[in-house]
Amino acid sequence: MQVRPKRVPVAVERAAEEMGEDFAAWRKILGLTAAQVADRAHITRDTLRKIERGDSTVSFQSVLRVARALGVMETLRESLDPLMTDLGRARAGLINRKRVG
Repeated sequence: MQVRPKRVPVAVERAAEEMGEDFAAWRKILGLTAAQVADRAHITRDTLRKIERGDSTVSFQSVLRVARALGVMETLRESLDPLMTDLGRARAGLINRKRVG
């Protein structure tokens, strides 16, 4: 039996493209070349190119490496922190950590 690859949802593809554009914008704002960011992230220029073009098949680790190289990893992490929202704080008992600070 042959397994067909699953289609990536349109919303995921769109988000990957927008995030890729944002990474490229940060790189340009910071005055860094693709080679510099790839080197700092310990990835290939081809992998960085895929990320900046919104290729959603690139590893999560590679995306985080680029975020770190650009100095935006903490901002990205904080944007996902449920304890930074009213709903998350109201339901904090459902998770195993408490907000620091």
